[in-house]
Amino acid sequence: MEWLILTSASLLAGFVDSIVGGGGLILVPALFAVFPHAPPATLLGTNKSASVWGTATATWRYARRVQMRWSALLPAAVVCLVCAWLGAWVVTQVSAELLRRALPFILGAVLLYTLAKKDLGLHHRPRYAGRAETLAACAVGGTIGFYDGFFGPGTGSFFVFLFVRWLGYDFLSASASAKLLNTTSNVAAVALFAWKGHVWWHYGLAMAVANVAGSLLGTRLALKHGTGFVRGVFITVVAVLIAKTTWDAYGAAP
Repeated sequence: MEWLILTSASLLAGFVDSIVGGGGLILVPALFAVFPHAPPATLLGTNKSASVWGTATATWRYARRVQMRWSALLPAAVVCLVCAWLGAWVVTQVSAELLRRALPFILGAVLLYTLAKKDLGLHHRPRYAGRAETLAACAVGGTIGFYDGFFGPGTGSFFVFLFVRWLGYDFLSASASAKLLNTTSNVAAVALFAWKGHVWWHYGLAMAVANVAGSLLGTRLALKHGTGFVRGVFITVVAVLIAKTTWDAYGAAP
């Protein structure tokens, strides 16, 4: 039964994550529910060992159909990788409690801004070119990559929002760019967890197959229905993230 639960959760997580991020909302709780007494680091490492394949698959699918701005995104991916490693190290030194309590309000601001700006992300009008675009993309990759290593919830959604709001991408192009950077931050996390021995590979590999299948379906729908569809999913996922992070920060407190 545990295999069925985990592969089903991984399939759905890959589907959601490939469109706007947020797959961890599904797969991480499933892992904690199935293995309530397992070390949290092992469950998080196993989650990453599956999700990295889904994000990589989504990146490949998007790259074939969406015009990727590689000159800016490849340096940003390298910065993201390094900063995700750094964030993972920092979280071993300091507590993330303050960020955990602030996160619902940050996500709330993102949601309200997106709802208020009806045309946000509907048109692809990059604001920068050349070195300026590379620096902006590296700033996004470094900041959110560090956040992913340090804490993590909502990483994909933050990537998408910043590419839309700051760099002027439409939601489809932003999601494609986000997948590339999210893949590198996931690689950093998997490497760190594996080095520390916190990955159950027998579960991770099975979940990876399901995650890739979900990712293929999600990217197909995103590419078929375009930026309006991605915007709608983005709003839904951020709203769920707000509810989940609010409960984690306040509702579950003793």
